[in-house]
Amino acid sequence: MTKIIDRIAALGQDEPFYSFEFFPPKTDSGYQNLVARLHRMAQLNPLFVNITWGAGGSTVSKSLDLATLCTSELGLTACLHLTCTNMEKKIIDEALTKAKQNGIRNILALRGDPPRGEEYWTPPESQEFMYAVDLVRYIRAEYGDYFCIGVAAYPEGYADGSNPEAQDPQLDLPYLIEKTAAGADFIMTQLFFDTDQFLGFEKMLREHESGIFKSIPIIPGLLPINTFQSFIRTAKLSHAHLPDRILEKVDAVPSTDDEQVKQVGVDILVEMIDRIYNETDHRVRGFHFYTLNLERSVALILDKSNVVKSPIRLKLVSQETKKTTEKPISIDSVLSDGVKDIKITENVAVAVPAAAVSMTAEASWDDFPNGRWGDPRSPAYGEIDGYGITLHVPPKRALELWGSPETTADISELFIQYLKGSLPVLPWSEEEGLSPETKLIEDDLIRLNKLGLWTVASQPAVNGVRSDDKIFGWGPRNGYVFQKSLIEFFVPEDIWLTLKKKLQGSDFVSYYAGNSRGDFFSNMNANDVNAVTWGVFPNREVVQPTIIEEQSFKAWSEEAFAVWKEWQRLYTRASKTSNLINTIHDSYYLVSIIHHDYVNTNALWMFLQL
Repeated sequence: MTKIIDRIAALGQDEPFYSFEFFPPKTDSGYQNLVARLHRMAQLNPLFVNITWGAGGSTVSKSLDLATLCTSELGLTACLHLTCTNMEKKIIDEALTKAKQNGIRNILALRGDPPRGEEYWTPPESQEFMYAVDLVRYIRAEYGDYFCIGVAAYPEGYADGSNPEAQDPQLDLPYLIEKTAAGADFIMTQLFFDTDQFLGFEKMLREHESGIFKSIPIIPGLLPINTFQSFIRTAKLSHAHLPDRILEKVDAVPSTDDEQVKQVGVDILVEMIDRIYNETDHRVRGFHFYTLNLERSVALILDKSNVVKSPIRLKLVSQETKKTTEKPISIDSVLSDGVKDIKITENVAVAVPAAAVSMTAEASWDDFPNGRWGDPRSPAYGEIDGYGITLHVPPKRALELWGSPETTADISELFIQYLKGSLPVLPWSEEEGLSPETKLIEDDLIRLNKLGLWTVASQPAVNGVRSDDKIFGWGPRNGYVFQKSLIEFFVPEDIWLTLKKKLQGSDFVSYYAGNSRGDFFSNMNANDVNAVTWGVFPNREVVQPTIIEEQSFKAWSEEAFAVWKEWQRLYTRASKTSNLINTIHDSYYLVSIIHHDYVNTNALWMFLQL
């Protein structure tokens, strides 16, 4: 049985289940490490796995490959996300054809990005797919019941970025009814942390006079809390309400101590799952985890929950009778204590499954802060969910914030205002404010931006501060953290050529540079790696959560230049602003510089006295 609806029907009446979501990683090494992670997480026996789909089909081949791998190699039931707005019909047809050819029988039908107007130059060739309901109808018309189709729901109401105050699930209800009536087999929700809100939403659907939601599976989407920053950031991006009782629990532990935050997050989700399962009288018995391509928090939740339990078990083999029996094993003990694979006691050999043992070393190696400055080998490196390039704010708000710059001086002023705090966001950032450490180098950054070096990332040097430091701290308690100064900026070609000579003459700096045309320069070998953030903690190896190397720079460079094009599309094609941004995209370089003298906090900024 490879259809989700059939697998649910085959369960016992009140039997709970769970599912995982993954996205195609940005780098080749991240992809290979995700494959290894999937092999381990398959042992946790999810009912199905979701594979996300980048905006506009940007990850179409990788998404299909990942879903196929789950189905053919791991024996998992895979569900492929599919968006339709701004999508060429031939891409949808090709995706559905390949999905069927590869035995994928589940589709999560989504609208995707809101329809783009004429200001985006290239309206869809066909208006056949405007909303998710159009995609549901199309799949049913073309494929009948071959595919099991899921649709999205929003317990707190759909968050229209241009009007977030209008979030109201009652306003969304007609659209959800329409999608369900068109042929949806199950409903999956946006992530949330307000359990009361979800319970009210589920009750509203079940009691709707149409009766259309009476028996359809409603699967809540849950986000494991891995770090404080990712928790706050994701909730903000998703417009998810954070109840006071949850904030109090998270605030009760140091935000820089990832281990404590993770444990609190596990307790929060275990409580949410328990309440939902019991307070809906088991009507809701499936739980979907937005893993963000990480595994340890999910495994710990499954280990601790009384509702959803992992199937990992110990095999007990009698040395006398050779008979085998099984008993449950605590994932937490495997992850935390490093259980060995064989132990013989009183003529009984205890064999721990290989998948469980491998989690000891593999599950938490990339648990520390990921994101732009993360480890590119991590499956979680880069985007928060793999959905593609965005400006992080709706077009209307973007125009209000950034206006219509017509000169490079206008662009420089936007970057400077952002550094001063009078502009809340730039196309390469999010509305979460600059980190406190940026304030320490604000004057140096403003000076460089006035010279035409538009900074998109930076960090000062740090030589051994405590891991609980309010500005620089991260990781477990009683440790010390270090970091090299670095900076990344866009520059015109003439400045780049001058800077290149200076960079080549220094033994203290490593650099990467590239442009949108594919030109690439570096004083590093292809396989060289720069650790730019590291920590030393009691009873563990040195941790390096942030490295920069050629692969990660190239992946980020491609994304960074694509953001210029997204910004350009806010304006009509012939406008001065559009022409300016297009020229910048085509001619500027992105440059990343790491200074290795982390003992001298001024070294990089003195070097950049151009």
